[in-house]
This record gives sequence, C-alpha cells and structure tokens, in this order.
Amino acid sequence: MSDQRRRNLCCVRLAAEFTTEPYHGEGTPPAHAQRSWDVIQQAGLPGEFGPLGTRFSGEVDEVLDTLRAVLAAAIDAGAHRVTVQIEPEE
Repeated sequence: MSDQRRRNLCCVRLAAEFTTEPYHGEGTPPAHAQRSWDVIQQAGLPGEFGPLGTRFSGEVDEVLDTLRAVLAAAIDAGAHRVTVQIEPEE
C-alpha cells in the first residue's frame, strides 16, 4: 500500500462491539459477559452493556489494549466464542 493510501491511525477513534458465547437468555448475564464489561469499566471507557452485545469506544490504542484484556477475561471466565466488530467513529 502506498504512503498516500495508508491511513494514520494515531488520531482515530474506534468503536468495538463484541458478543460472548454461550448466551443463556434472560436473567443474570453469564460470568464471561460480566467480566468483560468489568474490564471496560475499569479502563474508564464509555460503553453500553447489553444481552446480545457490548459496545465501547475510545482512541485507537485505548480500544485495542482494552479489547485484548476483554478477550482474556471472557475466555478465562468460560466464553467459548467471542465475536468482535471494530469500526472507526466519525
């Protein structure tokens, strides 16, 4: 990729959305979902916790570093799968 086409990510904000599985339906969220949300709150990033997905955002390094910790926490707490989507925030 040429330098002209390469995007500088230093000033980009990202939004990450992820779902941890298995999903147990209504009621208390599974430990892997709750532990993932705890990581985001400890990082101090804005986000939304939901039964079918959790979303958070921040500067590129904040999101990528936090996402690494989220994945580790989810898997450590019993997640069999974590599906992730990342997109730039406009």
